[in-house]
Amino acid sequence: MKLTRFLAKVLAVVFQPAFYPLVGFSILFTLTYLSMLPWEFKLWVLLAVYVFSIAIPYAMTFFIRKTNGWSKQDLHQQHRRYIVYFINIISYLSCMYVCHKLYLPSFMGAILVVSMLVQCACVITNMWYKVSMHSAGTGVIIGALLAYSHIFAFNPTGWLCIAILLSGAVMSSRMLLKGNTLGQVLSGTFIGIVCGVVGIMMW
Repeated sequence: MKLTRFLAKVLAVVFQPAFYPLVGFSILFTLTYLSMLPWEFKLWVLLAVYVFSIAIPYAMTFFIRKTNGWSKQDLHQQHRRYIVYFINIISYLSCMYVCHKLYLPSFMGAILVVSMLVQCACVITNMWYKVSMHSAGTGVIIGALLAYSHIFAFNPTGWLCIAILLSGAVMSSRMLLKGNTLGQVLSGTFIGIVCGVVGIMMW
């Protein structure tokens, strides 16, 4: 039982929604024609994505938390979670501006659009019903794979199987840690899949 809880905590940390833009860019640089770009350029892009999608939001959230004397648990309160969402959205918009200045393809910026879209969808849904952001993040991966398989005309079956297994593992970990109920993880995953497909196909 202790091992199961430990693995659940590891999954909760590793598959945080904040990491998905960086993972998405890494996948595109590895599995598509973008792999032919110079490694220096790819490194700079990944560094920019890391700074804007992870480093800055975490630093600003930490500053606000310490300034107000809040604990990590205090940020889980619904009205305070909006602060985190707002910081993330501003950071993603800044990252999109940087990507535009680097003349990156629009389908790369779509990763950031999807990240903002799923957060906004979860914020709105949380006004009436709590959903799992972790599950929404894994749902985005499934939806993005479906969309990119259409754009690049490749068979996504193998990667979809992996993504679905990971999604199931993350959903199970959230329930095991009593962070979310079955309904919350399922609804979060559904929101993520829809945002992943719509955000990338429409951008």
